[in-house]
Amino acid sequence: MLGSSSRDIQRKKAHGGSVKTHDIHRYPHRLNFYDKPPLDDITLDEFERFAIDRLRVLSEIEASLVRNRTYEELKTIVKTQADKYLPLNSNSAHLQDINGQRRKDHIGHFVLRLAFCRSEELRRRFVKVETSLFRVRYELDDSIERKSFLESRDFGWLTLSEDEERNKSLLNDLRIVNPGEVSWYKVKWTRVPDLVEKRRVYLKGGWAYVPLKEQSSIVFQEFQTRLQIALEQTAKALPRLDEDTRLMPILEHLGQGFLSGMSVASEYTSAEGLGDGEEVRAEMIDELAAKHWPMCMHHLHDSLRRDRHLKHFGRLQYGLFLKVVGLSVEEAVVFWRKAFGGRLTDDKFNKEYKYNIRHSYGLEGKRTNYAAYTCQRIITQNQPGPQECHGCPYRHFSSDRLQTALLATYGPQGLGAADLPEILNAVKQEHFHVACTKVFEVTHNIPRGQGLDGESVTHPNQYAAKSRELEKAKQEASGVTKTEPKEEDAMAS
Repeated sequence: MLGSSSRDIQRKKAHGGSVKTHDIHRYPHRLNFYDKPPLDDITLDEFERFAIDRLRVLSEIEASLVRNRTYEELKTIVKTQADKYLPLNSNSAHLQDINGQRRKDHIGHFVLRLAFCRSEELRRRFVKVETSLFRVRYELDDSIERKSFLESRDFGWLTLSEDEERNKSLLNDLRIVNPGEVSWYKVKWTRVPDLVEKRRVYLKGGWAYVPLKEQSSIVFQEFQTRLQIALEQTAKALPRLDEDTRLMPILEHLGQGFLSGMSVASEYTSAEGLGDGEEVRAEMIDELAAKHWPMCMHHLHDSLRRDRHLKHFGRLQYGLFLKVVGLSVEEAVVFWRKAFGGRLTDDKFNKEYKYNIRHSYGLEGKRTNYAAYTCQRIITQNQPGPQECHGCPYRHFSSDRLQTALLATYGPQGLGAADLPEILNAVKQEHFHVACTKVFEVTHNIPRGQGLDGESVTHPNQYAAKSRELEKAKQEASGVTKTEPKEEDAMAS
């Protein structure tokens, strides 16, 4: 049987009216403690896509924490990233799919909870970034909706009793700790360790007297504690999923991405969407490498120039990168043939290398159009051995070697010794993509923390494409037209 509101809606539709409704009763608040798991039917596409979009936001939060950005900078970054990947509108946004937004937020959190409950390290990092996200959302939330959320939950705080409010000695002590305050809540001191550490609360008989302005600390601590407990419980239940061949690969992929300090990067098999429309030829690679390549590809290019050779994984990593830069298969054959120089005969090159070049372009064998390697794959797979040049220099170089290489490679582009401490600090914390992003900012005169349109580097081709885009914009702004390279500037054979 239809309720009266349902009958009204159907009556309006019958008369040609357009009625758009949003069921917010299921998710009455933007803020969420994620107490209950989603019970919807969820497609595999939603399972992965919702988690990846949330991971993009959380990864930028972690990168911001590693780079010691101010809280105001963090709020700006979170708002920008959340508006792009994880929007949550207020109840008054009648033209938005509020229920769909909150459902995505809900599901994405629980998928990542499954992915990151697998080790103590993952749990610790997940709690830290999720709590940061909740804090930003809490402070940006509409005051009326935030109050409604707080009233919907029992946080276990107590107001002062009548006897306490008449106790002048107690009130004087409270005002010494919190001058100007007129209202306090009582909670067990163990629930607000951050306020105790900063001496922002008055302690008496095991109770912490929390001023109204610090009420949010109780909420944040409660969120963090509940999430820690929930992750430990999830870890105990996770073995039941081990036999699910559909979900486990997705969860493992998400976990690897977070361990490497970054979100799951886009995969590129061609220059479409990344290039600037300019044809890339073999003789242009030297100049492009000097100006636009990230450290990993710069190292491969320099090694190829020096040794006239790269081992298998080096050729694969660099060759796929060049393919996505926009080097056609014909130009790739020309590039590699000249790069190897006179150490190979044409017959040996055609037999041992030309086939592999065409294979990487999807023109031989299974005819698979292989994607260029993401930062995550470069960092975590196929670790370089002796005399091998592939991999990530931030991950695989010693500290001394990395410092020398950075100054030699990017010194002409403005990188100096004063920039190294922040880069090396990120490397020490194993946030290699943050170190690479810092180098990009310095060498392209980008304000600290802006990165690549507000995001960190997650793919070598993303780095190169943005670098070329910035150069092109600078040239257009100054009225400079790019000239064709002269024949004598072509690579030496």
